[in-house]
Amino acid sequence: MAGFLKKWFRFAPDRKGKEAELDPGKMPRHVAIIMDGNGRWARSRGLPRAAGHRAGVEALRDIVRACVDWGIPILTVYAFSTENWKRPQEEVKGLMNLLVEYMRRELPELKQEGVQVRAIGRLEALPPEARRELERAWRETAGNRRLILNLALNYGGRAELVDACREISHKVLAGELRPEDINDDVLKKALYTGDLPDPDLLIRPSGEMRLSNFLLWQLAYTELWFTDIYWPDFRRENLRQALLDYQQRERRFGGLKI
Repeated sequence: MAGFLKKWFRFAPDRKGKEAELDPGKMPRHVAIIMDGNGRWARSRGLPRAAGHRAGVEALRDIVRACVDWGIPILTVYAFSTENWKRPQEEVKGLMNLLVEYMRRELPELKQEGVQVRAIGRLEALPPEARRELERAWRETAGNRRLILNLALNYGGRAELVDACREISHKVLAGELRPEDINDDVLKKALYTGDLPDPDLLIRPSGEMRLSNFLLWQLAYTELWFTDIYWPDFRRENLRQALLDYQQRERRFGGLKI
């Protein structure tokens, strides 16, 4: 059964050896990543969970550079979910401090490389210092066009849909929108990612095969790619492997290719 699931969901083990060349004309416009496995990576090495989160930041740095180098326009990463507040207070505090540190340390290079920093989620619940650093990064990189780095923070797919419905309801109550005019396009525009195309490719490291409340609306026709590798060990060669697999797939979006 496990073997069947791995084949069906394109669950990809790490491969060695020379890689084929990527086709620049078949690159996804939008890649989404669930950055999973930091804690297990640390535990397997006898390290505290905080060490895993810090190593995960280094993985993100490498993947951001790879996306810039390979011309991928949008990268959305699941950094902190609405459910992650249930973790021990010390771990949550450490994650928020790491976010502040990452923004301060990486902002000069992100600006130089043409990366535009965004954040999605219920950001008002983040600590004030984290919000300030995100707002500064957002403001100072707003004109960059090489890559949109979209950080999902205090994010939940269900919460996003609830917030979108609330926004639409307010417009109906204000007389700006008729109920019969509500359609897919109206709802899409009310999402946190309303001005972005849906992800073409979702990558989840760590061996888990679920969406974990991530981009539930947006992933309707996204190609899924899974690997056993823990996120702190995920590097551009692993991203290359995912992209090569993606470029071999035939996307029909529910139709038939004639």
